[in-house]
Amino acid sequence: MRFEKILSRFNIKICIYLLIAVTALYTLVFTLIYNLKDDGYILADWLINYQDGGFKRRGLSGSFFFILQDMTGLRLNYLVYFFQLAIISSFFWYYTKLIRYKRTDLLYLSLLLSSIGFVGLLNTVTYVGKKEFIVFLMFTVFVYLLDHQRLSEKKEYLFCFFLLISTLLHEVTVFFVPYFAIALYLNTGKLEYRRYIKYFLAVGIPAIAIFMFGKNVNEGQSLKILSERGVHPVYGIFYWNINERDYIIQHSKEYILYGVSLIISAFHLAYYLKFLTGRKLLSILLIGAFLFSLPLFYLAIDWGRWMYIHMMLMIILFGLSLRNGQSVWDYQPVTINSTFYITSGIIVLSLLYRVEMSGKGFTWEGLLYRIFVAPVELLNKM
Repeated sequence: MRFEKILSRFNIKICIYLLIAVTALYTLVFTLIYNLKDDGYILADWLINYQDGGFKRRGLSGSFFFILQDMTGLRLNYLVYFFQLAIISSFFWYYTKLIRYKRTDLLYLSLLLSSIGFVGLLNTVTYVGKKEFIVFLMFTVFVYLLDHQRLSEKKEYLFCFFLLISTLLHEVTVFFVPYFAIALYLNTGKLEYRRYIKYFLAVGIPAIAIFMFGKNVNEGQSLKILSERGVHPVYGIFYWNINERDYIIQHSKEYILYGVSLIISAFHLAYYLKFLTGRKLLSILLIGAFLFSLPLFYLAIDWGRWMYIHMMLMIILFGLSLRNGQSVWDYQPVTINSTFYITSGIIVLSLLYRVEMSGKGFTWEGLLYRIFVAPVELLNKM
């Protein structure tokens, strides 16, 4: 009886706020660290440019930062980090605004604690500072406006413009645009196909242009241009010369393990959807969104990253379905029943395993390992 009383007073909302704060701080700190050491993936991906060979995928951001550097004289590392700081901080801020007056429960918290949810950032430091945070921010603001009945027609077209720009910053935007349509459906309760077309056109047009006219990420002068501007990556996107499909085949044993993580996550989501109204059609739409992204799994090796983006977008999306509460501290008290035991089991499992961005699709080096085991191993080595 005493244990039940303690559980009922466990404030889930405070736990969520704490997780958001820790994740945001962790992400921003490690993004800065990677930027200052001229990281070839996290920094260099923002510096792909049109100056080396002309129009190409992801090149808009680099050319933009070059112009800023010419205007201000500041180091590219700091200029890029300023925008990363603004985008990442804004995402966490708007996500907090989205759920602050929502009545959260243990099952929703379990999504954040998924190994490919918020905890994924704590498990895999290479998720930090990536361009998908642009998509996270756009989608969170989009859902927030929907939830507050403030998405006007003009704002919809503005989001379409941002989606177009985002596609020029990173083509991954194309494969996750279905979530905007699903959010509209969740908000209105009806399918509005004509309304959705503009979102797909917004990402489809620049994607076709990139496919037809885009140059290579490195046309031979990128490293020289960056060196002249004070950035010296020694690995990463500008050195990338791997046939990704062959790589996946050669490392098939590791990639098969992504199936284990996918099954766990699918069960987790299916269990969450069990308690939502209209779950049948929503389940079909979410499966459709995953199938829409399958070309990514064929074209690129970052399978864990694609799974992580899916989970993050679903966490934001499900914020629409949470019941409104009375205050920013409102939560659903925990009761001991079958749902509690199943959810608790999912949480413990999520904290035990880890999904790497590419390579190992499942290991037992999750958050609990990184907190309790890895430090001891490090001390022993010292």
